[in-house]
Amino acid sequence: MSVHTHYDETPSLHRPFIWALVLNLGFVIIELIGGYWTGSLALLADAAHNTMDVLGLIIAWGALSLGRMAPSSRFTYGMGRASILAAMANAILILIAVGALVWEASQNLSSAKDVPAQTVLWIALAGILVNGGSALSFIKGSHHDLNVRGAFLHMISDTAVSAGVVISALAIMATGWLWLDPLAALAISLVIGWSAFKLLKDAFGLGMDQVPQEIDIHEVQAWLGGLPEVQSVHDLHIWPLSTTRTALTAHLVVPQSPGRDFLRNVAEELNGKFGIAHVTLQIERSLGGDGVSIQCDTNCQEIGH
Repeated sequence: MSVHTHYDETPSLHRPFIWALVLNLGFVIIELIGGYWTGSLALLADAAHNTMDVLGLIIAWGALSLGRMAPSSRFTYGMGRASILAAMANAILILIAVGALVWEASQNLSSAKDVPAQTVLWIALAGILVNGGSALSFIKGSHHDLNVRGAFLHMISDTAVSAGVVISALAIMATGWLWLDPLAALAISLVIGWSAFKLLKDAFGLGMDQVPQEIDIHEVQAWLGGLPEVQSVHDLHIWPLSTTRTALTAHLVVPQSPGRDFLRNVAEELNGKFGIAHVTLQIERSLGGDGVSIQCDTNCQEIGH
């Protein structure tokens, strides 16, 4: 006996994504213009960070949209993995850009340029408002969608980075130490580089069918094996279908056929407890408690050993 279920309970979040993209893309342009005009490497570094998060928003939005597309005869699981490939490409490009920025900031530590700290301050303050406002638009969706939660955390981290630029600008205004600007650029670059490395690592893991980090496979197996109707669990597999959808297959060995309602209830619990929405379960009837089992169809007729 087997059952297959798929749940899609993702709320419509297209409008928050559109507003966040418009606001952040507009702010990136302002920061790039302000950075080149003032010569502030800290602003350019923050613009690079915000560019990374614009790409992250696009990936998250793309994954949300692709996840809703119906599978086809050629793509039987749909197109969700496109978001994983895009994340890997973005991470590589960002790491290259960070390397160039670190090199430039290192060269300017010994001969820092004079920058209008007050202008830098106002632009960074605007960044706090833009990123903070974007984060607020994702609060509701972040409670039940890991993909949206990632976008929310990106916006919160952007707010913190913009606050760092504000602090460096205030410090320059108070002390006149121009080297604080390239130093802030180096610090922000390290934040960007670490985030990009984690993005690449996570995307590579998803591409290799790694169990999503938020799911403990041992906990899932213990939960399935602890069900009163289940004698043992084997051939348990958990893998990502996209950055937002997770699949599970497992064989459950039972002394007696528990019926289709049991399997459907287990699938619903897996979705509620672990966020695994694409579930396929196979029932195997135990023979005499000696560990031997047979595979059964919906009528529990023997079809194989």
